[in-house]
Amino acid sequence: MFMHGAHHLIRASKASFIAIVLTFAGCASDIMKNYVGQPVESVVLDYGPPTAIVDLGQGERAYQWRKVSTSAVSGTSSGEVRQTKHGTVYEETETPGYIDRRECFYTFYARASGGRWFITNFRQPKLECE
Repeated sequence: MFMHGAHHLIRASKASFIAIVLTFAGCASDIMKNYVGQPVESVVLDYGPPTAIVDLGQGERAYQWRKVSTSAVSGTSSGEVRQTKHGTVYEETETPGYIDRRECFYTFYARASGGRWFITNFRQPKLECE
């Protein structure tokens, strides 16, 4: 829904993954920023109905969209030949693959005006949801 790029990573070291995520940081926020001042219907037309609507009182609401994404992370295997006192031995190391599941929430704040709700602000998504 609000994501670009970084979710396609299959395998990277933690340091390079963080560097790559920081490169893409701002994607969801930039998209969300474009809705400020628009009626909530604009987001609904682009992304479907919100998952939750929270009445904050005093003519304010929070509209929240939830996105769950999954991706397969492939396993790896490596091996090395070692010489031991009993002869040559091949040792293999395997890392199993797994399914990465990410749950993200995208929240807009809105204020009532003329019988409609207009977006006034948004909540910054978690870093891994940018």
